[in-house]
Amino acid sequence: MKFSKLFFFLYITATFFNVGNSQAQTRKQLESERKKIKQEIVKVNRLLFATQKKGKNALEDLKDINQKIATRTTYINLIQKESSLLSSEINQNQKVVLKLHKKLERLKKDYAEMIFKSYKSKSKQSQLLFLMSSHNFQQAYRRLQYMKQYTKFRKKQGEEIDIQSRLVVQFNDSLLFKIQEKDTLIKVEESEKLQIELDKKDKEKLVSQINKRASNYKREIRVKQKAERIIANKIDAIIKAAIAKSNRNKSNKNAKGFALTPAAKALAKRFVQNKGKLPWPVTNGLVIRRYGTQPHPTFGGITITSPGLHIGTNKGTYAKSVFNGEVLAVQLHSGGKKAVLVQHGNYITTYNNLESLSVKTGDAVTTGQRLGKIFTNKVTGKTTLIFVLHKETQRQNPKYWLLRR
Repeated sequence: MKFSKLFFFLYITATFFNVGNSQAQTRKQLESERKKIKQEIVKVNRLLFATQKKGKNALEDLKDINQKIATRTTYINLIQKESSLLSSEINQNQKVVLKLHKKLERLKKDYAEMIFKSYKSKSKQSQLLFLMSSHNFQQAYRRLQYMKQYTKFRKKQGEEIDIQSRLVVQFNDSLLFKIQEKDTLIKVEESEKLQIELDKKDKEKLVSQINKRASNYKREIRVKQKAERIIANKIDAIIKAAIAKSNRNKSNKNAKGFALTPAAKALAKRFVQNKGKLPWPVTNGLVIRRYGTQPHPTFGGITITSPGLHIGTNKGTYAKSVFNGEVLAVQLHSGGKKAVLVQHGNYITTYNNLESLSVKTGDAVTTGQRLGKIFTNKVTGKTTLIFVLHKETQRQNPKYWLLRR
């Protein structure tokens, strides 16, 4: 009896709560993504706008505002999608609550009629007289069984009313919670839209400044791109030289890949097995420029190329090795900036734009080990690591190798 009641309750609950279950799962995914973007907004504000700048660079400031606006726009889009799904869930819940109310009213009506008929029956003759008026023992037995079944049915009807009442309360509570959730999302969306409007006004001012000195800024972009290409070519040259050195005693002097020892092959295999799971080279960072060729964030018609990920982080942050390996080389650049190349079999990770070093060429390093402090630009106040990944001489997109945040 107890088992059948429990099964009945669970069956009804499962039947109704499965409504919109797939939508609820999708909304949880959206909610999780929204929280990640919210964290990114916090990083953008802290890493790009909270730093003390000694000089004004409208082009750099415009790039930062564009990233801020883009991140907030993504956040708003996620809120709108989540709000839309919530509206759908609320509509479904309202329909379910209406059905539950109708069923509850029908049960109560049937139960009231049954009680009334039972009362009328008792007023005409008692249960004892009903039994005593039987013609024989067999008829009396059947009447006794009927009375027991009738009592049992009344009890069951009362239990079903209780179950249905609880379901109504549960769905009403769920409905109220979803409505409150949607109201909260709407308020957050309005706040974010207001902030975007303020950012766009700042953007208009910067665009006006940039347009007045467009030729100067374009020249500045070309100079920076040339400097980055020189550094990237030097890194490529170091790797090519290391490959040639590893093949020095081999018959194939023109080999394009490293001549690896069994231990180095095993290390490379483990490195590949961790693709998409490698830790970030900084504890707390924000991608401010993607890998590869891409449109310039502020000037239309101009493309820029990045050999790796430009990751903004906090002042005083150290670059960390993403995997076990050996320091292949240390590279010195103008302005005292440095780069560390770490070899992981036939894979090379480069940590560029360091101001000081914690390792030297030939050192064995482990995952998470400090390699050097990242350089902080005294003019912009920004601390940026350029993280580059090679397989032999071929650059890879680090995005697909690092753990997704």
